[in-house]
Amino acid sequence: MNFKDREIDFVKHRKKFFLISGLFTLIGIIVLLTFGLNLGIDFESGSRIEVQGESTLTSEEVQAEFEAIGFEPDDITLAGNNNELAYATFSRDLSEEEISTIQNHFNDAYGLMPNISTVSPTVGKELARNALISVLIALIGIIIYVTIRFELLYGVAAIVALFHDAFFIIAIFSLLQIEVNVPFIAAVLTIVGYSINDTIVTFDRIRENMKYAKRVKGFDDLADIVNKSLVQTLARSINMVLTVMFAAAAIFVFGGEAIRSFAFALLIGLVAGTYSSMFLASQLWLVWKSKQLKKKKFRAKPVQPEEEPTP
Repeated sequence: MNFKDREIDFVKHRKKFFLISGLFTLIGIIVLLTFGLNLGIDFESGSRIEVQGESTLTSEEVQAEFEAIGFEPDDITLAGNNNELAYATFSRDLSEEEISTIQNHFNDAYGLMPNISTVSPTVGKELARNALISVLIALIGIIIYVTIRFELLYGVAAIVALFHDAFFIIAIFSLLQIEVNVPFIAAVLTIVGYSINDTIVTFDRIRENMKYAKRVKGFDDLADIVNKSLVQTLARSINMVLTVMFAAAAIFVFGGEAIRSFAFALLIGLVAGTYSSMFLASQLWLVWKSKQLKKKKFRAKPVQPEEEPTP
């Protein structure tokens, strides 16, 4: 794709982009307050049992095996190339006696000892807190890096775009009630990486075009630079996101149920990241930079000396 010879006025539609992002944020807040997040046992408490069979398993078959010994899992997920793995989750901690009963039963039924992992409420809260801290540290590191490499306005605009991307993923997962677990956090951090990379490329092009601009005195001059920069990076952004989306789509279709939520988060996060890099971060920088220039121009305006009264 080659857009370099075309004139596309992105800045003209900046208010529409802001309106779309604002409406989505409002809807996302309402969704989160209404539905909340479907936290997995990684961030709450519970038990996960990995049942392995020598042949293909079905959810009904595994469910029947659990019911035969008096257990009822909250959810059963199949995985593996031939669905030879089944993950059963319980929202409570299983006792040692219950774990022993389950292991002995499935060892007799399938000839393989199931793996059982449990997370206590304390550990779940600690994992949730550590996940939040890791995301915040990543965001703080990014804003420091972008500020040092460019300037503060670039860094603030980039962080707003990253929060937009992360919130987009969280709101979609809340709406669809997809389980939020450790792979979800990995997907969010991956999207943050792709998004900031795309944003930095765009900002770098804006900075280079500003160096070669004959004059940069106000909003119109900045708008021309932003439009030119976005057109120059448009093909690269589209090609990159499509390439990664094909890989994420392949993981989503063929990767199995265990990592399907990770691939889904990548898919929607890539779309949000490309949108925010081109239509949000650069437009925010444009608005803030034009106001900064206007203030500097106002301060630099010479004060006219008062005329002395004629005798």
